[in-house]
Amino acid sequence: MRRNLPEADCQNVFNLSIYTWQSVHMPRYYFNTRIGDDLVKDPEGEELRDPDQAWETARDLIRQLLREEGGQPGLLGARLEVTDEKGDVVLEFPFAEAMLMPPDEPQTRH
Repeated sequence: MRRNLPEADCQNVFNLSIYTWQSVHMPRYYFNTRIGDDLVKDPEGEELRDPDQAWETARDLIRQLLREEGGQPGLLGARLEVTDEKGDVVLEFPFAEAMLMPPDEPQTRH
């Protein structure tokens, strides 16, 4: 037998469902590399909590690429184009800018 919930209870269930979905669903960001006119697409992306974490991830990725592939011509003129799940550009991060930033300080000091 199906029981009809009062309208207030239905609204509470709906609000709980939205809250649960939002707290579990993290947006996916794609880190595409543009070198001149060429675009190397990131097919998988990464689930991150927000655009700030996407910025940090972009910075770390650029630094890693420069350490490993720094001798490649044109790399300093490259940039990461970070897009969201809809394909909208969330941020553009020039490789050269990552080199100008001071290194991160450790989170904890021992």
